[in-house]
Amino acid sequence: MKVFELRDAWGLDHLHLGERPRPEPGPGQVVVAMGAASLNYRDTVMMDRGYGQRSGQLPIIPISDGAGEVVAIGNGVDRVLVGDLVCPSFSQLWISGPLKDEYWPGILGGPHDGVMQEFMLLDQSGVVRGPKGWDAVHAATLPCAALTAWSAVAGEGRVEAGQTVLIQGSGGVSVFALLFAKMHGARVIATTSGPKKAARLLELGADHVINYHEEERWGRVARDMAGGGGVDLVVEVGGAGTLDQSLRAVRGGGTLAMIGIVAGGTAELSLGQVVTRAIRLQGITVGNRDMLEAMIAAIEQNPITPPIDDRIYAFDELPQALATLPAGKHFGKIAIRF
Repeated sequence: MKVFELRDAWGLDHLHLGERPRPEPGPGQVVVAMGAASLNYRDTVMMDRGYGQRSGQLPIIPISDGAGEVVAIGNGVDRVLVGDLVCPSFSQLWISGPLKDEYWPGILGGPHDGVMQEFMLLDQSGVVRGPKGWDAVHAATLPCAALTAWSAVAGEGRVEAGQTVLIQGSGGVSVFALLFAKMHGARVIATTSGPKKAARLLELGADHVINYHEEERWGRVARDMAGGGGVDLVVEVGGAGTLDQSLRAVRGGGTLAMIGIVAGGTAELSLGQVVTRAIRLQGITVGNRDMLEAMIAAIEQNPITPPIDDRIYAFDELPQALATLPAGKHFGKIAIRF
């Protein structure tokens, strides 16, 4: 079967198309014919061994988000059937409860082999049925990006109807956060870089959009849009480059969900306002398998359309797809159809 793998060194230049034997299921295992993958910022970090020893050992198959069809099952499998559309869980070891260090080795795309393989061998505990009626391309956006947004909005953010959520940009996590916030009855303020993306965010339900090129102090603008007291939740994906403005936007007692560091990983900030305004800084690392199942159940009751960029890449075009990710010109998720 075809696979993409990093073999002798880390980095996008060392990504190779290769062959591995097609797996057969043992007791409690399933084989999934992968139908699609989607890209996340963490995939580029992992490609450069940005997580250090936690990135895993070479050779390794990259990419954490994917979906496919169950084509074979081993003895004792009772969670899924042959023919089911399934999503591999982000961490194959994190079934429920809070994140623990011992779950890290099960994270797909590093250190555990990821989804860029035609057939994937998984324990039945590490797969979840996709939403009814969905195809693999749309389902492939769920295990990492969508679940991260769900964890921020429905989990740690505890968003309620009538509250206000601030999202940053139009990447996959941010747009899913918009959709989930609206699902919960919240108002959404979005920041973006230009009129075309602003129009699409408004079409998806954003109540207000701020062009951060035109409003450098967009934190204050967002605070005023929320009635002067500030937003209840910031879904923070920028990191060092946006954290100061996010702190200005959030209300006293509000939550800043730290998801990404695309604008820098080391920041100087005034901790005084975090303390005196009782702001909650909460790190978000995707979510467990049970949360993925709960999110999919919510999607089936409250249908949404995953945000997928206009261009969908082929399996062999993975290097080109990864190369486009840092520029941030896409809208929603970059998808790969197998």
